[in-house]
Amino acid sequence: MSRARWAAAALTVTLLCTGIALLRGGEGAEPGNSGITDALPSRALGLSGHRRLVRELEHSGTHGHVPARRSRTGAAGPLRPSQPLRLLIPSLGVDLPLTEGEPRGEGTAGWDTAGPAPGSAGTAVVSGIGLPLAELRRGRTIEVPRADHRTAVFTVERVSPYGATAPDRGGRARLRLVSGETSVLARLTGPLRTG
Repeated sequence: MSRARWAAAALTVTLLCTGIALLRGGEGAEPGNSGITDALPSRALGLSGHRRLVRELEHSGTHGHVPARRSRTGAAGPLRPSQPLRLLIPSLGVDLPLTEGEPRGEGTAGWDTAGPAPGSAGTAVVSGIGLPLAELRRGRTIEVPRADHRTAVFTVERVSPYGATAPDRGGRARLRLVSGETSVLARLTGPLRTG
């Protein structure tokens, strides 16, 4: 073995041993105190940020999240039909009971039972009275907790005047939310398990 190859092999072994020692030393460290111990070996191994991601997932309380089957457009596959229970629009502070048929006055929302349930294949239609839908923006979420202990999470695609239509995209799960003169079109982007 030539001197150059021997030196390269020795250096490689030294770096690997150092990286392993740093990884082992960082396993018991507190999340905020890992510093270089966490970053250096991760980068050397091409795993930059993996520990931080694992830590965030462990501490986020999202263990109940059920990953959804996603298409290239970011849409999730449709869910089985289930009774919708509530309408939540976090960015607007909306949390309303969701009843079958027309809304039953201020502070309620109604689901058109002639169409699919929110989260199922097709476009579900929900209407409400006095909802400030014009304030919604593309990319915001709408959540519909359901009787099957799943929450259908929709992402807003379009906010438009009521009556404006969009083409139906086959079996995709979508939601049309209507209030007053405003209509919101959103696509299913994932279910969350709620119980």
